[in-house]
Amino acid sequence: MKTLPLSIALASAATLLAAPLASAQSTSAGDLGVGKLLVSARGLGDPNFAETVVLLVQYDQHGALGLMINRRTEATVSRVLKDVDTAKRGSDPIYIGGPVELDTVLALFKSEKKPDEAASVSGDIYLVTAKSPLEKALAASTGGADLRIYLGYCGWDAGQLENEMRLGGWWIFDGNDGAVFDSHPDSLWSRYISRTEQEVVELRPESPLLLPATSH
Repeated sequence: MKTLPLSIALASAATLLAAPLASAQSTSAGDLGVGKLLVSARGLGDPNFAETVVLLVQYDQHGALGLMINRRTEATVSRVLKDVDTAKRGSDPIYIGGPVELDTVLALFKSEKKPDEAASVSGDIYLVTAKSPLEKALAASTGGADLRIYLGYCGWDAGQLENEMRLGGWWIFDGNDGAVFDSHPDSLWSRYISRTEQEVVELRPESPLLLPATSH
C-alpha cells in the first residue's frame, strides 16, 4: 500500500443531530466482510476503539483492515497534505482512520465509475490509497458528501476481530454511503448504539402472565 507521510492534531467534538440509520444486522463473526460497519459496544475496554464506527475495507483469511468514520478532526486537508494538490477541497477536515500508522493516508471516494487504482468497498464507495488517484478524487469531489480523507487505520490479525466479536465487542451493520459520508459524524456512534439497544428491548420476550391460583 502506498502511503504519504503526514502529521495531524486531533479535533474537538461537534454538533449532535439525529439521522435515520439501518437496523442492527448481527453480532455474529460469520457476518463480517468488506463494506460492513462495526459499531463498538457500549463500555468496550480498549480506549482506541471506544465509541467508534468502523468501515471494513479489507477482510480475508489474513485479517481485517478498517477505517473509523466518526473521528473528524479540526485539521484541514490543505494543512496536512503538503505535497498533494488539494484542488478546491483544501478546507475539508481530515479524519483519524485508526490508531495504526498515523502517517498513512487513505481516502473513501463515492463515484459512479470506479477510479483508477481504487478498490471497491461497498456500492459506489471506493478506497483510494495512492497519491495520483487521491489528487484526481480531490479535483472531482463536490464536498464532504463524496470524499473523506483519513490518517491511519484499524488493523486486526487473523482471528483477532472474530474473537472480539465472540466477546461481545462489536455490532455489525450493513455499510451505506449515508453513514460513511454522514454530515454529523461525531454523533454517529450514539445514534447507532441507541438503535441496537432499542432492538434488544424490542426482541426481549415478554414475561409470562401470572394467573390467579384456583381452588379445588
